[in-house]
Amino acid sequence: MSRLSLTRLKIYRTVARQLHGVVPCWLCGEPVLLADATLEHIRPIADGGSSHLDNLAISHSACNNGRHAKAAAAAIT
Repeated sequence: MSRLSLTRLKIYRTVARQLHGVVPCWLCGEPVLLADATLEHIRPIADGGSSHLDNLAISHSACNNGRHAKAAAAAIT
């Protein structure tokens, strides 16, 4: 298992414990199942963010991918 996979699992479990089993998506607010959870950089690395725990949040894979697609489209125009 990769280091980021272990970090994703650790963050997911920590949030679940703090919020009584419900882990909300950082982007849409809906509950995220562990199988669909991805790590989201709150401040993107491209904008000076880091992979430090303080800059990581859980999101749905679709929400995460959608955010990056919008950012890429905005960069092109």
